Amino acid sequence: MSASTEQQGTFRNKIATVDEKGKRIWMFPQKPSGKLYNARTWVTIAYIVIFFGLPFLKYDDHPIFLINILQRRFILFGQIFWPQDFFIFALGMVVFIVFIALFTVVFGRVFCGWACPQTIFMEMVFRKIEFWIDGDAAQQKMLAKAPWNSAKISKRVTKWVAFWLVSFIIANVFLAYLIGVDDLKKLVTEPLSQNIGSFTSLLVFTTVFFFVYLWMREQVCTVICPYGRMQGVLLDRDSIIVAYDYQRGEKRGKFHKKEERTIGDCIDCEQCVKVCPTGIDIRNGTQLECVNCTACIDACNHMMNAVGLPTGLIRYASENNIAKKQPHRLTWRMKAYSFVMCILLGILVWLLSTRTDVGVTLLRTPGQLYQEQPNNQMSNLYSYKILNKTFKNKEVTLKPENFEGSIKLVGETKIIVPKDGITAGTMFIYMNNSAIKNRKTPIKIGVYEGNVKINTITTSFLGPFKE
Repeated sequence: MSASTEQQGTFRNKIATVDEKGKRIWMFPQKPSGKLYNARTWVTIAYIVIFFGLPFLKYDDHPIFLINILQRRFILFGQIFWPQDFFIFALGMVVFIVFIALFTVVFGRVFCGWACPQTIFMEMVFRKIEFWIDGDAAQQKMLAKAPWNSAKISKRVTKWVAFWLVSFIIANVFLAYLIGVDDLKKLVTEPLSQNIGSFTSLLVFTTVFFFVYLWMREQVCTVICPYGRMQGVLLDRDSIIVAYDYQRGEKRGKFHKKEERTIGDCIDCEQCVKVCPTGIDIRNGTQLECVNCTACIDACNHMMNAVGLPTGLIRYASENNIAKKQPHRLTWRMKAYSFVMCILLGILVWLLSTRTDVGVTLLRTPGQLYQEQPNNQMSNLYSYKILNKTFKNKEVTLKPENFEGSIKLVGETKIIVPKDGITAGTMFIYMNNSAIKNRKTPIKIGVYEGNVKINTITTSFLGPFKE
């Protein structure tokens, strides 16, 4: 790469948004435009529709998506999950991390530029509001340097109010994912005194979002988010990134009309730098601040069209695509990650497919010995807890599976498990003395809904010691 000697020696020693004294350099990126920006706009529209609509969708009078951490109740696309299913969530997180690693190895930080909520809301929502109120980049710079007169105060207050209102709307939707739409409606319709906790959470979320999008901005991507640091480890020379074709672009030089160009195609207009929301010069190579937003691609293509040179000087490509003119290929790392990903996905699918609608816990009552019963039988006292993971009431029957005996409930004639709820109780298990061979006899209890067996529980039956 042929960045200047000074650039080569310094640009990787600091981030673009902080000066040598550690003071923040405020970014005023130019408003981007072009085919990729238009595509990102459509992606943003779809994203916002999904984000704002998903918590309000219901199936069978229940939300199809809910992450209620306080009540430890999770609904994912209509299926309810409880803490007992935590291992599925844990495996799902492992699969997600491996997917991120695989995706980054192959496509770099495409997720950051096209699907990350921080980038989408900052660049495609709040930044648009800022352009509308404060004007373009040049006007924003002038406004920042202007004294606090009535015009500046008016614009600042207008922008702060707009940012706060949008943050408030986002916070409401975010809260709906956590507590559900019904509880969110209570916050609106019921007295505030009855929903102090929810209202406090709403204010906290609103303030955090407001602070992030008004002040933190690109610092979230360059300083806080660990994903930017991960890419330095995960990327290799075959990863597809937003890259500058230095083979074609160097040596740089200004464009002059009616002059046969004998140097590189880069006309050194710096439009790629001016539109970058993190303030980097993509011509210096891959940098952790780059979020692959493609604004530099659109800006460069526009300038190439303007001067009659081929587009694609900045484009999606790998280092080997540019340095060696090699087509994209699958490396051993990509294959290894894909193999591990397939295995983990297979295990996750198997766990989800074998997950039962009813969870049963059966424990012999501590401190209780066996009881001798008439008709040459013995009994043990057990405690049971049955969890209904569906939105319908279930009547459950427990039957002996591998022994001769019976099961009798204490204080109940049948087990009714309410929808999305838990039923607990006690019961006696009776066994014939002839079936008891050891101090502890393994037994199996079948869990039935009607005539359909939905689960099998294994426990032990305590009897007298026999030599």
